[in-house]
Formats: sequence, structure tokens, C-alpha cells
Amino acid sequence: MVNSNTSALGVIFPNSYDALVPDLVNVRLMASIPFASRYRLIDFILSSMTHCGIDNISVMVNNNYHSLMDHLDSGREWDLVRKNGGLHIFPPFMEKSAKPYVGRVGALANILDFLRDEREKYVVITDTNIVVNFDFKSMIRHHIESGADVTIAYNEQVLPESFLKMQANDLGYYYTFDIENGRITKIYVNAKDTGVQNFSMNMFVVEREMLIDLINTASVRGQEYFERDVLLPRLNKLNVQAYKYDGYVARICDMKSYFDENMKLLDDYNLDALFNGPQIYTKIRDDNPTRYIEGAKVSNVMVADGCVIEGEVEDSILFRGVKVAKGAKVKNCILMQDTVVEAGANVEYLIMDKNVTITAGKDMKGTGTFPVYIDKFQVV
Repeated sequence: MVNSNTSALGVIFPNSYDALVPDLVNVRLMASIPFASRYRLIDFILSSMTHCGIDNISVMVNNNYHSLMDHLDSGREWDLVRKNGGLHIFPPFMEKSAKPYVGRVGALANILDFLRDEREKYVVITDTNIVVNFDFKSMIRHHIESGADVTIAYNEQVLPESFLKMQANDLGYYYTFDIENGRITKIYVNAKDTGVQNFSMNMFVVEREMLIDLINTASVRGQEYFERDVLLPRLNKLNVQAYKYDGYVARICDMKSYFDENMKLLDDYNLDALFNGPQIYTKIRDDNPTRYIEGAKVSNVMVADGCVIEGEVEDSILFRGVKVAKGAKVKNCILMQDTVVEAGANVEYLIMDKNVTITAGKDMKGTGTFPVYIDKFQVV
């Protein structure tokens, strides 16, 4: 499964950008948001790392991490059950000296002793709000060959509308670049520029010893954000290289983008672009294959195992254990795990969280520009 012995350890930040999707992270964090009928967002980054031989991975949780711990467990599905390395989950107060943190600097300052004890030469740092099948080995190779101090992955795209409309920084920071001959010469914080931009993917490669020095210095100065407070003021001193990624990228930056990025995978072109690389692993749930009862009508759907479909389902994403009763109609919806749509119900443009029940005969509709979200365990 894994190309082992890559001299890099991974650090994943699963809470980054939680504020962008407050409804979805009410009882979970960004990393454990369900995606593409059977996965969680962290599955894509975690699988990408392990396929590239990164088998020492730390997850820096901050809050609402119970669902993530349940999903990851020991890391067996990603081949991370190991005597040396493996999966480490660091809660915010894992040591007496640990302090609450806002950005990456504070979080990494809390694990400096851990970083000092490790032996890998490089550290790969990333968030989990991006769905991607990423080749970290290629990025590390680019980092080495370019002689960079820090390498940041980016893709070329128009800034999401929700970012352009952001009025305050309380939802987080995003970054765009000016690049000359592969080197990042300027970093823009929360820019409002239109058109295609060099948009940071918040993926970094840096030598472990250099990272320790940078974080130690920044922590003493009370700085919080790695890009804004550490890299931006040092662009003239550090060789900060850009690594362009041309593959499939899905960014989750608000409820509508979550809905749209799921729905894009109903197009075979997008589905192949994301999944035709190395396999994406997730937690195994032993269940029966989905059953399509006589009279069911299904068109252009992504359906996980364990579902029972008797009614009509069109242009929708169904997670594990969903039940659509006879006479029910589901169109342009995302139905998360163990959702039930009872007989005669008619639903369209809804995002239904886990264990939601739409009772018999109900007629509920959102729109393509405003899909309606229904919270967990609700009976409507």
C-alpha cells in the first residue's frame, strides 16, 4: 500500500476554516465532515500522505474532535498502526505547559519537544478543507531540487465568492501569491482580486530543524499565523518556493461550496479526476450492499453501501444506510448516514445530516443557490 521510508513527517490541522461552515461543524470539525457518499474530508489528505510514504502523522485537533477520533481510531485503514511513527492525535492540552492556540504557530509551539525528538528531515503541513488526491512525494522532490527553505503548494483559480464577500477576518485567513521564477515574492492576505489567482492550498514543506527555529522565535514574539506572521515578513530572507498543482481540487469554503463540490462528482469527468489516482481509504463499516427494491427509479446518483431505495432518487449523493421509502422523491440532495425519507415525501436541494427523518408526505425544497441544511437527528 505504501512507499515507506520517505524522510518526512506530516502535521495536519483539522480545525482550520471551521468558521466557514458553522452548521456542519456544530458537533464535528472540518476534517470529519462527510464527503462523496462514504468519505470524510481528512481521508483525502491522510491517504495522499500514506501513499507517498509519510507514515508518521500528527493531527493537531483543537475542539469538537470526538467524531474525528472515532473515525480515525488507531489509523489501521491507512496502515498507520506502527511501533515507530504512525498516527498521533494531539489535543489542545496534551501537556501541562500547553496553551490555547489560534493559528499554526501556537499549535506547533505546543509540540516542539515532539518535533525535536523525531528523526525525519522534512515536515509536511496541511489543512483539511481541500479535497485532493495529492502527490506529496513530488512536492518534497521539488522542494529539495529548488533548494527552498519553505515550499507552498498552490493552484490557479478564481477566488471563491464567499471569500470575496468576507467582511471580517474572524472566519480565517486565505492567501494569494506573486511568483517570479518559481519563488514567492509577495503574499497577499485576504485579497479581493478578481480573475484567476495563485491561490495557496495551505500545504507546506519545510525542514524540521528550520521549522523548530521559526516556530520557537515566533512563539516568543507572540505571533500566531505561520503564513502571515512568520513567512510574509521574511520573504526577502527565506527562499520560499511555489509548487503548482494542476490536478483536481475541491475547496470547502461555505455551505454552498460543500453542496456544489459534492454534486460535481456526479459528473464522470470530475469523479475520474479525483479518484483515478491512488486509492482513497476510509473507515470500514461492514454493511450489506445497497438494495434497489422493485419499482425504484434511480438516475445519476452516488450511493454508498447499506442503503435501501424503494422510491425515486435523481442527481443526489447518498451516504451509508440511507432509506428512501416507496413513493418518496429525492432530487438534488445530499443525504448523510442513516437518513430516512418516508413514503410520499418530496425533497429537493436539501443537505440532510446524519439520522435525519423526513416524515411521510412532507414537501421540502431549497434552491440551487441556497440548499437547505437540516441538522443531525431532526425529525421533520
